[in-house]
Amino acid sequence: TLLSSLGLGTTLTFASSHWLLAWMGLEINTLAIIPLMAQHHHPRAVEATTKYFLTQATAAAMILFASTTNAWITGAWDMNNVSNPIASTMIITALALKIGLAPMHFWMPEVLQGLDLLTGLVLSTWQKLAPLALIIQTAQAIDPLLLTTLGLMSTLIGGWGGLNQTQLRKILAYSSIAHMGWMIIVLQYAPQLTLLALLMYIFMTSAAFLTLKASSATKIGTLATVWSKSPILTTTTALVLLSLGGLPPLTGFVPKWLILQELAKQSLPLIATIMALAALLSLYFYLRLCYAMTLTISPNTTTSTTPWRVQTTQASFPLALATVMALGLLPVT
Repeated sequence: TLLSSLGLGTTLTFASSHWLLAWMGLEINTLAIIPLMAQHHHPRAVEATTKYFLTQATAAAMILFASTTNAWITGAWDMNNVSNPIASTMIITALALKIGLAPMHFWMPEVLQGLDLLTGLVLSTWQKLAPLALIIQTAQAIDPLLLTTLGLMSTLIGGWGGLNQTQLRKILAYSSIAHMGWMIIVLQYAPQLTLLALLMYIFMTSAAFLTLKASSATKIGTLATVWSKSPILTTTTALVLLSLGGLPPLTGFVPKWLILQELAKQSLPLIATIMALAALLSLYFYLRLCYAMTLTISPNTTTSTTPWRVQTTQASFPLALATVMALGLLPVT
């Protein structure tokens, strides 16, 4: 029931051109993932669920308020007609809060840290789709300066925030914030690049989360002991992390390359430079993970317990598929 409602909410938002229907889809989406988040009854999971619920409810209320304001002034409820600047600014603020764009990002690392890895995967991929669809539909009515600010702040904060972390889920949350910034920065010039970046982000994040699930690692220290258990997985994981960082010849280079090219084409060299430097910040903490996984042999007195070679119950096909997609899609360009 919960998973089908999760799908239904997003699909409803996709299919709607009316603000009330879109709002309803977002609400169904939120209500469906909340039991999935709290199902382990861990205090951290309950805390994360509460934080998530409060932020999403606030954002949904803001969307409802903004669309009502717009309908009150213009008499139209359809999305491609948000002519009122106050309403459009409120809508983008609420949607940014929903997907965790900086400076509305503070809930994202906290919430992701409290969840188990599969729910975290759903939160950082599937839950981004509906709000991003709304952002793409209303992008033309939004002040370009605001979009640029959101995008730049998100990439910078997503880079800086992850530098000091040891928890893998927080690192992935900051990586998610940075990737969202890349999507938003190019939105007003080439929306198709936003969709491309989203698709590549979903592949790479799925590969990362499923790998961590396979080795049940949640801290950097645990990663150092994975190589003895599954050496090939360790190799592909290092490549997936570099792909997330955006190194050629891996998939993660595709959106960065095309977005920087588009920004340069729109004669925005300064913004393109800042984005490229922010990508270096993100690359640093991916490299830290790679270093811990593949370039160090952990000492014998490990702080984390040595992983036993237990039979895993996880299906390996999704992991294999996501990894291949995260490593080999550069020729698509």
